Amino acid sequence: MLTLLPRSLSLLSLTPLLPLTIAMTVISTTSYANDTPLTAKQSDPQALGWMQGFPPPNDKLIAQPSSNFFSFPKLRWTVCHIRELMPTTEVSRGIGAPSKLNYELDKNIDAITFTPTGSNRPMTWQESLDANYTDGIMILHHGKVVYERQNGCLNELGQHAAMSMTKSMTGLLAEILVTEGKLDDGALVASIIPELANSGFGDATVRQVMDMTTALDYSEDYADPNADIWKYSEAASPLPKPKDYNGPNGYFEYLQTVEKKGEHGNAFNYQTINSDTLGWIIARTTGKAVNDILSERLWQKIGAEQSAYMTVDAKGTPFAGGGISAGLHDMARIGSLMLNKGEIGGKRLFPAAVVEHIEAGGDKAAFAKADYKQLKNGSYKSMWWSYDNPTPIYSARGVHGQRIYVDPAADMVIVRFASHPDASNSNNDPTTIPAFKAVANYLIQK
Repeated sequence: MLTLLPRSLSLLSLTPLLPLTIAMTVISTTSYANDTPLTAKQSDPQALGWMQGFPPPNDKLIAQPSSNFFSFPKLRWTVCHIRELMPTTEVSRGIGAPSKLNYELDKNIDAITFTPTGSNRPMTWQESLDANYTDGIMILHHGKVVYERQNGCLNELGQHAAMSMTKSMTGLLAEILVTEGKLDDGALVASIIPELANSGFGDATVRQVMDMTTALDYSEDYADPNADIWKYSEAASPLPKPKDYNGPNGYFEYLQTVEKKGEHGNAFNYQTINSDTLGWIIARTTGKAVNDILSERLWQKIGAEQSAYMTVDAKGTPFAGGGISAGLHDMARIGSLMLNKGEIGGKRLFPAAVVEHIEAGGDKAAFAKADYKQLKNGSYKSMWWSYDNPTPIYSARGVHGQRIYVDPAADMVIVRFASHPDASNSNNDPTTIPAFKAVANYLIQK
C-alpha cells in the first residue's frame, strides 16, 4: 500500500490537525520518483476493502486518530466519508421536493477522442475517467443530463468532498450580496470586521479578498515545516489542542494574526485564508453562518436532493475555504444555476448580473503573475476560475480533480468529483482541459 506523503517532512503529529482540504493538499508536494501510484481500478476503495466488515479488520480500518487517512489510496474512501472523521455542520436542503433532472443519455460520449496536452497519444473520454481517478461525473447539455457515472466510494445516495469548489460557493454568495447592494465590494475589510483592523486584511477591499489579490505575509509552502500553513492548521483544528498550545483557536482568531506584505491589488495570490475572511465578511453582513446562508440562498432553492455539510473548527465556524461535501446531482444543479444566470426550474434566485460579473473574469495581468502553466491568459473573479477561450468558460476547481465547468457557448455544464493521487490540478489539467473542450465541440456539432 502506498502512503504518498512527503518524505522530507514528518507529518505524523501534524496531519490530524489539518483542516480537511488543506491536509489533502499536502499530497501535492509528493514526488513519485520512486513510486508508481496504484491505478484507478487497483485503488478502488471497494476493491481494497476499506472499512468493510462488522467491525472492519485492523488493516482495513480508516479512523481517527489515524495520521494517514488523507493519504493515497485511503484518500479514495475518505473523500466520501468526511463527517465520519471530522465534526461538520449541515447545509440544509429544507423540506421541499427535489427538482427533477431530465435525462437524454448519449452513449457516444465515451468514444470521443482528444489528445492530452504534452502528449502525442489520443485518449478517449472513457479512458480519461480512470486517468483522473473519477469518482463521479455528470454532463448537462441543453438542460438535460447526457452523461453520468458514479463509482468507487460514490453512489447516488452519497456525498463527496468538494474541496476548494467550496471557495466558489463562498465567492458566489459574496457576489450575490454585492450585486444586491447588501455588501460594498469597495469597502475596507476593517470597516466590516473591526477585529481585522490591525491585520494584513484591514486595509484590503472586499473585492481584493474576493479576487485573492491581497498582499499577505503568509506561506502555504507545505515542504517547509515552519510555513504559516501549519500554524493556520493548528488553529483551525476542531480536535483538542495539545496542553502546551497557546496559539489562536479557530479560523477567526488566526486571521487576526496575519500581517501585510506588499501592496494589495497588485498580484493574484491563491491563499485559502482569503476565503475564510470572506466567509467572516458574509457572516457579519448577513448575521448568519456561511452554511446557513448557503442553505437559505441556494440549497433550499435549487431543489437539492440532499443536504450538504461543511467541516468546522473547534468553535463551530464552517470552513469557507474547502469544507463542503455534497451530492453529485446537487453540484450539477449549482452548475445549471450558473449556466442559466441565476435561474433554475423557472425561478430566479439572484440577478443575472451576478453570473455576468463572474463570467467576465478578473484581472488577467494580476493573474499572470501567479504563472499557472495550464491556465495561461486565464483569470480569477469572485473565487471562480476563467479559462483562455474565445468565448467565456469558467470553473469551480478543487484539489484532486474537483470541477464545476461551465461553457455557455456549448450550453454545457460538467461536474466531476475525483480522488487523484496528487492534489495539484496541474497533474490532471493536461487531460481534463482538452477532454472537456472535446466534449463541448462534440455537443455543439451534434
